[in-house]
Amino acid sequence: MARKNWHSLPEYQAFRALMETGTASAAAAHLSLSQPAVSRSIANLEARTGYILFERDGGRLRPTAEALQLNRRLDPLFDALARIDGPIEPVRETLTLISPPSYTHRYLVDICASFMRAKPDYNLRILVATNDDMPRYVLEHSCDLALVGVDMTRSGLKTIPFRRSPAVCALPSDHPLAAKEQIEPTDLRDENLISLTQNNITRGTFDRIMAQAGVYKPPVMEADTWQFAADMVKAGVGVSILNPFPSALYPDDRIVYRRFNAPIHFTTTFFSSEDRPLSHVGRAFLRHVRLTTPQDGFSEAL
Repeated sequence: MARKNWHSLPEYQAFRALMETGTASAAAAHLSLSQPAVSRSIANLEARTGYILFERDGGRLRPTAEALQLNRRLDPLFDALARIDGPIEPVRETLTLISPPSYTHRYLVDICASFMRAKPDYNLRILVATNDDMPRYVLEHSCDLALVGVDMTRSGLKTIPFRRSPAVCALPSDHPLAAKEQIEPTDLRDENLISLTQNNITRGTFDRIMAQAGVYKPPVMEADTWQFAADMVKAGVGVSILNPFPSALYPDDRIVYRRFNAPIHFTTTFFSSEDRPLSHVGRAFLRHVRLTTPQDGFSEAL
């Protein structure tokens, strides 16, 4: 007889809180539990599912691909629980926003916090997913608005360009090339490169530019997000060509950014469903984002 894999609502609640907050301490505060209790729930869930769900990155826990998939599968459960409980207060207008981890766990924390202070009558619901999964959420009306760091052109989606950025070279702050104002492809001849993975649309362009300059060589590491690539630069692994937004908004004495002299640009875009007008809270959020996003020295508003 096959062994049953029993489900645990407290484990799922701890998992969802950790996905939304990014740290065990914040998840514990959200659930009114102790941090060890949250950590035990996550450990039990990993043991029961057989997956590693989080990897430690500095003081935060970064969700793995398995965590993102499980989080998506749990949406119907938490939606059903919300319907069972029912509203205990008059329903306030809620904006459901989805974005990849590289935006959620730093940039959107600051933006959402200031929005909630400025607009206390609105509610926010923040989801985390990969770039590939986000269009489905929007098209199925599981969320109202998405923020993505790549051009997103697909039938049924209304794109709202937000920022355009030139490519920059991220360098350890004590690197000799940090003394230059602009980095040329040939400057990277002998450098350890940390590149974005092949599924990123700018990777092919970067490889061609390096090949045309006669300095192409395979990267020592590939990263799926700009944030991870920047963290590897901070750790001294190598240098990376990436989107400065939003990483350059947060000064760090371990890393510097210099313009990369090549025709590579990045567009940060919001998108929503074409067949459902953006709500009042959605329009208010977009206005707030445009008004409160600081300058990073590289990107420009669209």
